[in-house]
Amino acid sequence: MSDLSAVPLTVKFPHRSRRGILLGLSLPQLILTSTALALLLGTLLSAGLLGAIALAPLWAAIGALVVIRRHGRSLVDWAPVVARYAYRRRTGQTLWLTRPVTRPRHDGILHLPGTAASLRVVTPGDSANGAAAVHDPHRQTLTAVARVSSRAFVLLDPATQNHHVTGWGRALAGTARTGHVAAVQVLERTVPDGGDTLARHWAQHGHPTTPVAGQIYTDLVASAGPAAAPHETYLAISLDLKAAKRLISQAGGGLPGAFTVMEQTTASIAQAARDAGLMVNGWLNAREIAAVIRTAYDPTALPALQQWSATGRAEADPAAAGPVVQYEEYDRLATDTARHTTYWVENWPRTEMGAGFLHGLMFTPGVRRTLSLLYVPQSLESALRDVQRRKAAIIADASERTRRGQVDSEEDSVEYADVKARERQLIAGHADVALTGLVTLTATTDRALDAACAQIETAAVTAGVDLRRLHYQQPDAFTLAALPLAHTAL
Repeated sequence: MSDLSAVPLTVKFPHRSRRGILLGLSLPQLILTSTALALLLGTLLSAGLLGAIALAPLWAAIGALVVIRRHGRSLVDWAPVVARYAYRRRTGQTLWLTRPVTRPRHDGILHLPGTAASLRVVTPGDSANGAAAVHDPHRQTLTAVARVSSRAFVLLDPATQNHHVTGWGRALAGTARTGHVAAVQVLERTVPDGGDTLARHWAQHGHPTTPVAGQIYTDLVASAGPAAAPHETYLAISLDLKAAKRLISQAGGGLPGAFTVMEQTTASIAQAARDAGLMVNGWLNAREIAAVIRTAYDPTALPALQQWSATGRAEADPAAAGPVVQYEEYDRLATDTARHTTYWVENWPRTEMGAGFLHGLMFTPGVRRTLSLLYVPQSLESALRDVQRRKAAIIADASERTRRGQVDSEEDSVEYADVKARERQLIAGHADVALTGLVTLTATTDRALDAACAQIETAAVTAGVDLRRLHYQQPDAFTLAALPLAHTAL
């Protein structure tokens, strides 16, 4: 009898629906089409057929806005996005500069641009290890960040890989069932390294005086250190303060009570992560969280922050966590010494792939990038309502095509099968978690950034994922993808 645990697990993701509200039309398309039909009817009643013909350029323009698609969206869907960008550009909001402030600042405020400006790093007074969390007063969330590590997944035997994949699924399911976790973010990034950490480790633990070998290792550390690109992985847990209101009240209320609930939640998630092969190396304090954010905006600052720190880990003042300058373009973002662009994972593999299918994307040589996986738990009731809504939309569209005498769509059949499978899983008691993937590329020049984009797009094809570059939304996309804040929407 064969051992099934020795067979590597394969994964396949459901078809991503492109279905609109009615007849495949999105809300902006539906509004514009309805308005055009009402205007056409009024024109026919008031001016007759000749009046309607005279307005033919208008009907053609409306048709083009509804039908023509660009980067996966119709032109009318792009209209509000482009309009917001044009407004920001006209009012000077695409340029953000740090200005000297003479009045005292609130303690712990992260000086960040855009929608993240009001975030504050808070530390409970009774914290034994100084662990901190990011408080968002608008979203009413409290986010803790942990530094995690693991063994190389691709080097593990199939049984261990299967165990880790299953363990991570159980960890997400347990998180979703708590009912008060707003989001879970896994952020994996490559960072530059000036060689200080490697040199410091060699100076403390090495034996440079050893004949021959000592000198060889010393030269190797000196030459390899500046070219190193270590990987860092962070796990961010966002607590929904509204959903956890009862538990917070029982724990004493306010931020102290919220921290008590957060500690209980992070402890259980950390244990579940260990079962999935992840080692939680500690929850970050305020200065470490600020350093992660600072080095996302300016990666070249990492060696200096590590050198100034007494522990060897990068630390920064929360007030200096943001960029000195940020300039937004339609397809990229410039901050301090870096250029960034963010992609959205539009489609995950729809054919059977190995569980390590992202390996090529994460280890593309010569590319500095950040991969963020955002998991948003869905309640059973809302998930079932979404299933019923999708089933009704598929059946209604199929009936309408049958009435018009059109052929059946195989895409509808595949989507309906995926929805039915999801419904069976929900009824069986499985948790529902929405997954969003974002990839941010970073380079020092625009030319290097364009080259990195070409490499990562090629690697994405091999990995079986479809990447879509986000246009006119780069600042918000960067905040979601490159910062460990566990935000969930643009």
